[in-house]
Amino acid sequence: MERSAGSRPRRRRSRPVLGGAVAALAAGALTVTGLVSTAQAADINVARNAGFESGLSGWTCTGGSGATVSSPVHGGSAALKATPSGQDNAKCTQTVAVKPNSTYALSSWVQGGYAYLGASGTGTTDVSTWTPGSTGWTQLRTSFTTGPSTTSVQVYTHGWYGQAAYYADDVAVTGPDGGGGTEEPGPAIPGAPAGLAVGTTTSSSVALSWNAVSGATGYTVYRDGAKATTTTGTSATVSGLAADTAYQFSVSATNAAGESVRSATVSGRTAKKDGTGPGPSTSVPKHAVTGYWQNFNNGAAVQKLSDVPANYDIIAVSFADAAGTPGAVTFNLDSAGLNGYTVAQFKADIKAKQAAGKNVIISVGGEKGTVSVNSDASANAFADSLYTLIQEYGFNGVDIDLENGLNSTYMTKALRSLSSKVGSGLVITMAPQTIDMQSTSGEYFKTALNIKDILTVVNMQYYNSGSMLGCDGKVYSQGSVDFLTALACIQLEGGLAPSQVGLGVPASTRGAGSGYVAPSVVNAALDCLAKGTGCGSFKPSRTYPDIRGAMTWSTNWDATAGNAWSNAVGPHVHGLP
Repeated sequence: MERSAGSRPRRRRSRPVLGGAVAALAAGALTVTGLVSTAQAADINVARNAGFESGLSGWTCTGGSGATVSSPVHGGSAALKATPSGQDNAKCTQTVAVKPNSTYALSSWVQGGYAYLGASGTGTTDVSTWTPGSTGWTQLRTSFTTGPSTTSVQVYTHGWYGQAAYYADDVAVTGPDGGGGTEEPGPAIPGAPAGLAVGTTTSSSVALSWNAVSGATGYTVYRDGAKATTTTGTSATVSGLAADTAYQFSVSATNAAGESVRSATVSGRTAKKDGTGPGPSTSVPKHAVTGYWQNFNNGAAVQKLSDVPANYDIIAVSFADAAGTPGAVTFNLDSAGLNGYTVAQFKADIKAKQAAGKNVIISVGGEKGTVSVNSDASANAFADSLYTLIQEYGFNGVDIDLENGLNSTYMTKALRSLSSKVGSGLVITMAPQTIDMQSTSGEYFKTALNIKDILTVVNMQYYNSGSMLGCDGKVYSQGSVDFLTALACIQLEGGLAPSQVGLGVPASTRGAGSGYVAPSVVNAALDCLAKGTGCGSFKPSRTYPDIRGAMTWSTNWDATAGNAWSNAVGPHVHGLP
């Protein structure tokens, strides 16, 4: 969030520009080296585990970008799925044994996003071919000739930066046997399960689910480090638990070769015996409006909390300040800048808002925020200092608006620690920038998924952004219905519940450097996501009636414009199904 109006410098990761070549070549796959040779009848496929039936055995994928899936597949029961992220193009490689001075036909079936197939280290001319993506299986083909002393070649697949995941199956490197043979390896110990998440909870049980692991025949669930249950599926319910208690869960995959390492740990809290539900019992309505209240004067209307209109359900006090200890925060009311607003009045106004059913939370970060949580010590300091502020001022929770970097491992620890201290009633919101939520591998996105069971809402900032990719892999420009809906779709289909997704926009043209949209555009985007009406060119494949609502920067800029934003968006949000 901005402490001053107008544009601001943004730290952005560079993205390769595909340029006009994409449009020129989008009609089909191109073979870089020209004609494809035909293999001789006596030739064999020298690639091992070419159909990924043994997981990723024999293959290496950069940055953990690759995994095997059971659907879609071209042949057999498995295929490769590799997902580009950031500066990683999801390259998966295998070194194959070849004969010198020999010609090999290289092919693979692919679908999904941009997909490349190639060979390097041939000793002559390295080759590659690609396709800009397809909804069905497409075969990529090329060929290469080995040099006089070449006995091994690296074959590879990869996608393209910022594009959707690609799938590959039935890779063939057909030519003379180089000594590697074609015998497939035996079962290998499976990889650790990913995507472990907490589902429905009762006062005595917690439901869990996770992603399937290729080659696994069973799974073992652990509770607080001890074996709790086993299953052959990708879900389980752990029972016999105490009410209103937090537990740590992990899961491993097993087969005849052995047991994998355990997954990342997730926390799940059982419900109270009175049925009030697990974790924080907040007063946040099903559809809510969030507004940032400025604890400074930057030319927008100066407000007391009591001046904030009733259309706002969550009021984020902006901002907490970094303290002397790494990770620790404090809060200093800018009484001088707020026309003499006293701490006593501020605290009384918080209580009055809460009595009216509103939530007042403390926001950490902003454009100039310097809080860093990157170690166990700083995570503890962060949680402890926030708990102190919550006790002193009566805040309902915390908003994470760190725009200069976030470490998902330690922020997760910090927020879980805070949750364990505060217990029922804690509100946790987040306000990442658009670049932070382009992929589930981003630190902000990982943090949101890590705390999904205690997270209230993510209100991404759909402004000061420029163009971004939507969930359909297309590029959308800010300031439109499509930008709001296609980018929200990434979060909605990336693991967050609809109730944990909100649309963050400026309250007026002065509230941000770029990306302002009229309240009517915000309402149309909410209708598109919730009801499938009012959409632009992008229309989601399904509706999300539980979409949480909208957020704005700021209540002060809204007041400067006569509260036009909250008067239009507030009733619309509260009227959603």
